[in-house]
Parts: sequence; C-alpha cells; structure tokens
Amino acid sequence: MAVNYNKLWRLLTDKNMKKIEMQYKTGISGNILARMGKNEYVSMQTVEKICRELNCTIDEMMEFTDDKA
Repeated sequence: MAVNYNKLWRLLTDKNMKKIEMQYKTGISGNILARMGKNEYVSMQTVEKICRELNCTIDEMMEFTDDKA
C-alpha cells in the first residue's frame, strides 16, 4: 500500500489556500510538506493538525493506493 495526498491538494484548492499557508496555520515543517508532496508517510500527529485546521476527516485528505502506481 502507498499513501496519496491528492485529496488534500484538491481540498486546499477548494478552500483557496496555498500549501505554504496550510504549513504556517498548522505549524508543520517544510520537510513534512515536502514529504507529503512526494506522497510519503507522515505522522498521525501531522494528519491530525491538518484535519483540525481544515475541518476535515482523514478520508477527505488522503487515501491509500496500490504500490503499483
């Protein structure tokens, strides 16, 4: 299984928010944002911060996909 954050990027677009703005509002580091941009795993603490700030659920911001992508 692999993780995919495309839902998060669409959600940010819908909210008219840039990735860097989300970074500052949630307090996540640039390294975490870069990891998410590469669809790499991040901590549940990071996921929680984003969900709280964007008022969304986990399944609204990320999904698991087959490794074959």
